[in-house]
Amino acid sequence: MSQTIAIVGRPNVGKSALFNRLAGRRIAIVHDQPGVTRDRVSAEVEWRGRPFTLIDTGGIGLRPGEKTHDILVAATRQQVELAVQSAAVIFFVVDIREGLVPLDEELAEWLRASGKPVLVVANKADTPEWDAQTVEFAKLGFDRVFAVSAEHGRGLEPLMRTALALLPPPPATGPEEQSPETDAPLKLAIVGRPNVGKSSLVNALIGSARVIVSPIPGTTRDAVDVPFEIDVEGRKERYVLIDTAGLRKRRKIHDDIEFYSVTRAEGSIRRADIVLFVLDAEAGILEQDKKIGGLIVEAGKPCVLLVNKWDLFQEIVQKEWEKKRAAARTRHQPEPPPDPLQIFGSWVREKLFFLDYAPVIFTSAVTGFQLDRVLEAVRYVSAQMRQTVPTALLNRTLHDAVERHPPVSKEGHRIKFFYATQISHTPPTFLMFVNRDEDFSEPYKKYLVGELRKAFGFEGCPIVLIPKPRPQTVPPIRTRTGKAAGKHVKEPQSPPRSRRKPSSR
Repeated sequence: MSQTIAIVGRPNVGKSALFNRLAGRRIAIVHDQPGVTRDRVSAEVEWRGRPFTLIDTGGIGLRPGEKTHDILVAATRQQVELAVQSAAVIFFVVDIREGLVPLDEELAEWLRASGKPVLVVANKADTPEWDAQTVEFAKLGFDRVFAVSAEHGRGLEPLMRTALALLPPPPATGPEEQSPETDAPLKLAIVGRPNVGKSSLVNALIGSARVIVSPIPGTTRDAVDVPFEIDVEGRKERYVLIDTAGLRKRRKIHDDIEFYSVTRAEGSIRRADIVLFVLDAEAGILEQDKKIGGLIVEAGKPCVLLVNKWDLFQEIVQKEWEKKRAAARTRHQPEPPPDPLQIFGSWVREKLFFLDYAPVIFTSAVTGFQLDRVLEAVRYVSAQMRQTVPTALLNRTLHDAVERHPPVSKEGHRIKFFYATQISHTPPTFLMFVNRDEDFSEPYKKYLVGELRKAFGFEGCPIVLIPKPRPQTVPPIRTRTGKAAGKHVKEPQSPPRSRRKPSSR
């Protein structure tokens, strides 16, 4: 049964502030501007040892001067309805300072029709003097009204005690059913420029309208975590898709909300296990795509390149070929139609050369073209990321590579390689002991990384080499002190001077 609490209410009553307070961390963007939250933002929360799922939703209703579009209002309302359907308990948040407004009464009537337990949360009661104002909200027809302050954490204990009592009892789990840490869901951050189809891909992969999709750039604001499971040959695979705001150039960020959205998207790259970097086949590779790729490389994250809207690019290529064929009819036989996959694939490799280790998947969220290959690529990269190279085999591979192409520093010093060991998996990191780490050049690192890829794969994963000078051998105690252990050593004496008899002359 559902162990979910949904937070609903009109715009700007403090729903996201309450969500962050209960979650214990800043997940949803909080701002004075109404309508900041649009998608359903969920988090796994624990209160006094009791785990449950908490969902934040967008504000329902329009207010004078609200900066939004009808398509977004309708989509936000749909997301709230889905959250209410999936919830076991509903927090209906109102503003105790503004008092009861007609929109609150309309929402109360709609929530009563859902048949779910509803707790009225009168937010912004920062001091006890505000508690008496809860009487006004008794007109909504619900049993309990709780005066709270999400900003200061006031009044949450009685609210949560009542809410947890209304949740169905948690399912009993035996020791054999508890998942180990190694079975934690794989976190996949979906990043890219605005309007390349990130949210459409999320919905297509999970098979439902989980996040809002519209042609308006900047529709997604929060980093939305979407957990889902798939059954593969009788085994469940668990994932968390992190839908992010479009990463645009910093100079094109015009307000605080957009700044927070972009910052959350960059943070999602750092907390992801694998990054799904979405490109727009119709628009091609732009300068901002290269900068986003640089963020992925800088974070040291495994990556899969998803070329979305492939159906549109195929149409463009087909039309261009038909034009050439029509022009060539009067002269000679036209060439066969080109392979769009080969054309665009080589272009991606050329433009994003620093991500040459990432597999490229051509897909379409609209038609479903090669969507199954996306998770296949994720599984493959995940397996490559987790492999451990035996130390003996690693050193044999590196020694052979060094013998074929010995390293030499700019000053002409010969760099000696002693041995190496793998010290991390995310990303695959190898510690190499050499005699002079300051002379270990980047081109030579690139050469050795290429040799490691030939030998062990690591497709989709960056490889990190850390050169370190081998510790000097500790000199014997006799050499350092001139004394053996516990024994006096006689100091060496200078050779005696020769004595010659004075001349008789």
